[in-house]
Amino acid sequence: MKSAPAVGIIGGSGLYRMEQLRDASEHKSETPFGSPSDVLIGGTISGRQVYFLPRHGRGHRILPHELNHRANIFAMRSLNVRWIIAVTAVGSLQEKYKPRDILLPSQFYDRSSSRAVHTFFGEGIAAHISFAEPISGRLRNLLNESAKKVGVRAHNGGTYVNMDGPAFSTRAESELNRRHGFDVVGMTNLPEAKLALEAEMALATMAMITDYDCWKAEEEPVSAQTVFSHLIANAETAKKVLVEAIPRIPAEATWPEHSGLDAALTTERGLWPKATIEKLGPILSRFS
Repeated sequence: MKSAPAVGIIGGSGLYRMEQLRDASEHKSETPFGSPSDVLIGGTISGRQVYFLPRHGRGHRILPHELNHRANIFAMRSLNVRWIIAVTAVGSLQEKYKPRDILLPSQFYDRSSSRAVHTFFGEGIAAHISFAEPISGRLRNLLNESAKKVGVRAHNGGTYVNMDGPAFSTRAESELNRRHGFDVVGMTNLPEAKLALEAEMALATMAMITDYDCWKAEEEPVSAQTVFSHLIANAETAKKVLVEAIPRIPAEATWPEHSGLDAALTTERGLWPKATIEKLGPILSRFS
């Protein structure tokens, strides 16, 4: 019997555990794309099945360019996760977004260089997802409402520019990103959004602001020490919003994101290689 659709939480820098999970248990996963960042912790929040994964591993052991995003998202899809809330640390590119605020991005700009590993497809099956609206608007709005309910300062909408890292921006890069009108900068979230859509999952992001990047001349240039001084507070804020939001997520996976492959798959069904069908089993099961 197939399990009920679940909610996934990807924990960013500072958010390595969710003590709010009830009846928690570990789920060790191996995927066709390798191992995820850590074991997934399954449990319930307000009766909803939830799986939590620390993006950088417990103890923060994995750098942004080392992350196996495909394994992380595939492992969640294999557990019938259909909604993902991605919590991620970011730098602010605009004065109005202050450290310890939350920005809920609605758009991305890609300055990364690893696009070949930001798709599940290939090996005989071609798919081109629509990425015009990369974030689930319904889930983003739900997070915004939940933030307001718990008294958290959140900004609904904005552009997240995704850079490679692991070094922080130069001043020239930071100033250029500001001139382009981008709102926050980070190193990890865009590939998660792409892969979630390919896996027919609705994803929204809680971008937790830790600093002003390095564009603000009167501030100290961003450093790991600066960032981590805000992480604990941001993690506690994120947990409050998550606990409020999760019970409000629908029980049935009927949003547009949950059938996104209908308009994305371009290879004729009769030409799909058997090995690739088997490899992508959790993603392609409804087409078999």
